[in-house]
Amino acid sequence: MQNALKKVAVVGMAGVFPTCTDLNDFRDKLFANKSLIREWDKATIHGKNIRSTVAGFVTEDEMDLEIVPSSILENYPETYIDKLNRISANNLATADVGSIWAMLSSLDAIKMAGWTDKETQSEETGVVIGSGGAGHEILRAAWHNFFELKKKSRLAGSHNVDRAMVYRDAANVSCLIKNRGVCESIGSACATGLGNIGYAYRLIKFGLQDRVIAGGVEGTSFETFLGFDSMQVLSKGFSPDKSSRPFDVNRNGFVCAFGGGVVALEDYDLAKARGAKILAVVDEYFNNSDGDGDMFAPSFSGQQRLWKGLLKNTSKKPDVVKVHGTSTPAGDAIELLSVVDALGDKGYHISAPKSQFGHMLGAAGAVEFIASVLMLENQTVLPCLNSDELNQNPEGFQQNENWTGPNTPLASFRDLIPQQSFKKEINTVTCLNYGFGGTNSAIMISKDN
Repeated sequence: MQNALKKVAVVGMAGVFPTCTDLNDFRDKLFANKSLIREWDKATIHGKNIRSTVAGFVTEDEMDLEIVPSSILENYPETYIDKLNRISANNLATADVGSIWAMLSSLDAIKMAGWTDKETQSEETGVVIGSGGAGHEILRAAWHNFFELKKKSRLAGSHNVDRAMVYRDAANVSCLIKNRGVCESIGSACATGLGNIGYAYRLIKFGLQDRVIAGGVEGTSFETFLGFDSMQVLSKGFSPDKSSRPFDVNRNGFVCAFGGGVVALEDYDLAKARGAKILAVVDEYFNNSDGDGDMFAPSFSGQQRLWKGLLKNTSKKPDVVKVHGTSTPAGDAIELLSVVDALGDKGYHISAPKSQFGHMLGAAGAVEFIASVLMLENQTVLPCLNSDELNQNPEGFQQNENWTGPNTPLASFRDLIPQQSFKKEINTVTCLNYGFGGTNSAIMISKDN
């Protein structure tokens, strides 16, 4: 059966990234060790009512979009204008800002892939794009006008549902590119982006589609930021560029971020036959659940099983592990120890892109997948910024009698975690992402040989 399975290539990619004009700008800033995190004026105006004030955000103006406000409803974006005429008014009318990002990224990824309209619009082309949340800014304004201002429901217009539904990103992209294959959206919290790419990989691997546009998006939403701030899980007390600090002993939470990543996956043989530039090959994908009944806490055993499943059918070992690395106290420690448990403490390096642009939630896995492809292309390991000092003492959970992982302190693995980018031979990268509810995803990619 294994011999009958398809090989899968990455042939295009694009996205929306804080402070960046395009993919090239994103690449240049990442490898220059820059931070894309800023102070957010939407947070600072609330003073002490909010704990965190930094984010990796993208404005409409930065994406050459203009909001058309409703003349009837208060603070309701009736639609958007694309100043560069990349997307038609009809497609903009059914989209929130995240869906617009998904459409723009899909167009760019398809262009890079070199797919023709005939290929894109065939039954053999799928769309699998998800988001971590709903269209909060659309919903908040619509319901405020109805419940608080007592305006008629019909004043919200006929697109309130399609601009806020969970499936909106995939639906808008599918309507834009007119594919006739699969159109789905998988939501798995902060593993959404990688999970959608992994599912797309399986669609091609098992011969159900020839090519798939896949990824994750998280449109800028202050409501999303506020939700995590209320949980007291966001970073505070540092300057913006120092706020995201995976594995550092002084980490105190993640930096909420927004953006999007979309990749074009294709049957390897078809891509090779048409002379496509193959950016990377997807070797394996595995996902699982912790199974311990805990909504939030990371699970060492769940991550152990994730690694076991990923490595089961391959003899390859990663040269770089792109970790989830959020900067949460418990999550970082469990993840680092699970990596060491699976791979040992030599022969690879760890990269934590969230240290540069924050945690993009539903988009995180897709954007970090793109960052991993860039590491392969540039033969350069991206850093873990701000990992200034690792804990020299064992974590509390390492002293529990039921702990089965490594007993050494995190500081023992200092050499695995670079604080600046550096050149090295990279043939294989493993990407890790986890989400609320105990969902875990891992994917392995390699250079095309």
